[in-house]
Amino acid sequence: MTTDRPVALVTGASSGIGRETALALAAAGFGVVGTSRDASRVTLLDGVTFLGLDVASDASVTGAVQEVIALFGRIDVLVNNAGVGSMGAAEETSVEQAQAVFDTNVFGVMRMVTEVLPYMRAQKRGRVINISSVLGFMPQPYMAVYAASKHAIEGYSESLDHEVREYGIRSLLVEPAYTRTGFEANSAKPEAPLHAYAKQRQTVDRVLAQAIRDGDDPAVVAKAIVAAATDARPKLRYTAGPTAGRVSTLRRLVPARAFDKQIRKINRLAG
Repeated sequence: MTTDRPVALVTGASSGIGRETALALAAAGFGVVGTSRDASRVTLLDGVTFLGLDVASDASVTGAVQEVIALFGRIDVLVNNAGVGSMGAAEETSVEQAQAVFDTNVFGVMRMVTEVLPYMRAQKRGRVINISSVLGFMPQPYMAVYAASKHAIEGYSESLDHEVREYGIRSLLVEPAYTRTGFEANSAKPEAPLHAYAKQRQTVDRVLAQAIRDGDDPAVVAKAIVAAATDARPKLRYTAGPTAGRVSTLRRLVPARAFDKQIRKINRLAG
């Protein structure tokens, strides 16, 4: 089966940002395929076809992309939204835990891009939209591994954009701030917590929990993703929501010493 409508493939679409993005793209006129590791448990959404997909599995990624092509004959937009969180001090986080985070947040993106690009090149058009974070360009104590994964996505996406632009393809970034999702509850915790970090970790956890409660609605991020998917002259980076926009501006303009001091103040770090 083929379709004349543009088709968007959205990973991690069962809830939160991914769910709102799938709905927003469908409303914008896209044929939308959403994915989840267990599609059988997903609440069906109008205008969205769901497939099972584990971005940490080569075979699963290959099979899902081939199924989208079989169903629709095209993929015009890939939204790499699937991701996992990680909290705890860097020293408390094992290499195995870090590898698991990177396998989804970084290598999962790479797997999806590698599978989708041949079809986009054949079409001579397409957009890869990678969901980064304000933590892709700023530090966050007690979330070092997660921040590292998003910093990696920033570098990968920007480099990729230069490689594929001549084929009518763009690689773009959407950078949300804290968003009202299940991020905190679904984030990995340290396997070997250390007493030395316990008090400060708990303080930062409380700060983060409040930031998420006060954060943007996922629909705010979805709006930025639709803009990235449809803008006639797309930008490399889209900050999602007013907080992300302010943080991005401060990171660029505020002296490093002052920015560092503000990070420590927000997270209630001594010294």
